[in-house]
Amino acid sequence: MSRLFPVLALGLCLPVFAGDFAHFQPLPQRVQQPADNPASPEKISLGRKLFFDPRLLGADSSLSCNSCHNLSTAGVDGKAVSRGQHGQHTYRSTPTLWNIGFQTVLYWDGRSPSLEAQALDHLRDPVISDNPHLGAMVQRLYDSADYRRAFAAAFPGEDAVSADNVARALASFERSLLTPDSPFDRYIRGDEQAISASARRGKVLFNDSGCVSCHFGVNFAGPAPGPAMGPGDGFYELFPNHLGSDYETRYQLAADLGRFEATGNLWEKYMWRVPILRNIAETAPYFHNGRVETLEEAVRVMAKTQLRREFSDREVRDIVAFLKSLTGKMDLPAE
Repeated sequence: MSRLFPVLALGLCLPVFAGDFAHFQPLPQRVQQPADNPASPEKISLGRKLFFDPRLLGADSSLSCNSCHNLSTAGVDGKAVSRGQHGQHTYRSTPTLWNIGFQTVLYWDGRSPSLEAQALDHLRDPVISDNPHLGAMVQRLYDSADYRRAFAAAFPGEDAVSADNVARALASFERSLLTPDSPFDRYIRGDEQAISASARRGKVLFNDSGCVSCHFGVNFAGPAPGPAMGPGDGFYELFPNHLGSDYETRYQLAADLGRFEATGNLWEKYMWRVPILRNIAETAPYFHNGRVETLEEAVRVMAKTQLRREFSDREVRDIVAFLKSLTGKMDLPAE
């Protein structure tokens, strides 16, 4: 049973100190690895191959994992919802996979406790996968001599080609997707000129207005895996926090009941996993339904629905400048 860390009122859940970097953390060089699936170069290489191969999702599939999580466009496809198999579409907007290894739960509603579990979910989902069952996928991979060699190298000493090992390899690759050296990372390490004056004002406003109550830590999305929270321990926010705004109607923000739809728990209506803000300037459109097209508008929506306030045009520009400073280098790991 996973633990739930809800955020019911922004600005009230964590102490915030203006001008202090306690909740602003640079991106680490590596991700914490699960004990039952430590990374290796062979696993990462195999996971990368599977990620880009349409054969993973069906004998005649035109889609690969990269079709929705396009790593050349910040890990998203730029659509409100993604195209699936046979004209189907995903239920919610596709989140980025860059820096995903710093999350403790997956999906917008946090229903998956690990990248391995999420990969198996995707491979069983008929919207995403055209495999009649996992055995058909495994057999197709086993029929390839190249894949047999790659699985044997990644998982020596066992029956290497299996659905579980597909998930382990994909998860290892995804944990390798880091975006270091953002302007803000350089700034937080002491380079005062790494971000603009507007971005510095935006950081202070982001902090002082309460945004940092939810969007803090490595991914600006709550605690990363570690002593406080482990895999399956979700950090959630209520969205919309203040119901009844014009934005709610305009963008249908309350049409989806969030985590409640996965758990049936009435206390979890409109609860969502706190989303990643790193590279947020590159991952439009925004929110679970992808209905908000620009970052400026997303900032206004958050101010009204979460903080019950309206930012001036200059305040919006400053916060957007700060958010843009969170964009790092998106270089794939070497094959």
